[in-house]
Amino acid sequence: MGFEMTKITISLIKADVGGYPGHSSVHPALIDTAESKLAQAKKSGALIDFRVMACGDDLELLMSHKKGCDNGEVHALAWETFEEATEVAKKLKLYGAGQDLLADAFSGNIRGMGPGVAEMEINERTSEPVVAFMMDKTEPGAFNLPIFKMFADPFNTAGLVIDPACHHGFTFEVWDIMEHRRVFMDCPAEMYDLLALIGAKSRYVIKRVFCKPNSKISEQEAVAVISTEKLFQTAGTYVGKDDPVALVRCQSGLPALGEVLEPFALGHLVSGWMRGSHNGPLMPCSFETAHPTRFDGPPRVIAAGFQMAYGNFVGPVDLFKDVAFDLTRKRCLEITDYMRAHGPFEPARLPMEDMEYTTLPHVMKVLAKRFVNAE
Repeated sequence: MGFEMTKITISLIKADVGGYPGHSSVHPALIDTAESKLAQAKKSGALIDFRVMACGDDLELLMSHKKGCDNGEVHALAWETFEEATEVAKKLKLYGAGQDLLADAFSGNIRGMGPGVAEMEINERTSEPVVAFMMDKTEPGAFNLPIFKMFADPFNTAGLVIDPACHHGFTFEVWDIMEHRRVFMDCPAEMYDLLALIGAKSRYVIKRVFCKPNSKISEQEAVAVISTEKLFQTAGTYVGKDDPVALVRCQSGLPALGEVLEPFALGHLVSGWMRGSHNGPLMPCSFETAHPTRFDGPPRVIAAGFQMAYGNFVGPVDLFKDVAFDLTRKRCLEITDYMRAHGPFEPARLPMEDMEYTTLPHVMKVLAKRFVNAE
């Protein structure tokens, strides 16, 4: 078929192990610590390649290897890297040092221990473009709208209409993160059913998207994967927003790079922002401006573009640095002004059911004692 393939695993694992200052950014010493740790792993052969990045106050580890998803050795490496970075954060008295490390010790798999994980095992194509998306100050459901538009909306992705390799559509894996269940939905046939779920983004979250075998891709493979870890479900209380990450493959039977980036031109409203308690616009920004400060926001997303070459990361390209997103950023700032003018009122503040896992219940518990029956 003309596409010689090499099976590799791409692992994107993130954690907030200390903010600088407050929740705004990652101190360079933490990045240096992580790069040193992963460089040793690459030298030993445990990794093919890696990149250390940051979005807001989240330390992002992008790794490639041949060990498959959920590999204990790779997950242990990430956990140990976060632990070492946490020790540096504590010495620097950074804010919330180690806040996403919710377990005392690694137990074989990093899932459910605090860090966010997005992994895919792929047959590397002759040309394999991959985008690593990283968000700060929001939740996994923030990816629902853009991932849907990439792989199911013909008004966003022209390839769904005019490219025979995309025309058949894609399969979505959706998780009910409250009941810990999942469902697979086929698009375009089940598009309306899919939307009935993923519009409730705080509960139903797209976890993976799968292609259908076609002339460009020989077997059903994951072409997008999103971290769906919810910190409050592990910690039992609010310890910070989840700040999800995602990996998306593009071109040659998949949405083109521009079709993958296009959904972020909206600046859609997401939950999170200040204290994880507000709705705000998701602003696509460059690596250099991924340091949310206004009301700890607005929520940010960065996009690191790579070409894969036998498991090596060629890149990154700072994709949202493009001036074509300047009007989106301007719109997001205008929306920020408007939403902030509401102060503590809904819908700027999240509805009460979504505030259950913030610090508000501690206030409500005190107030509850003052209520009496009304006539």
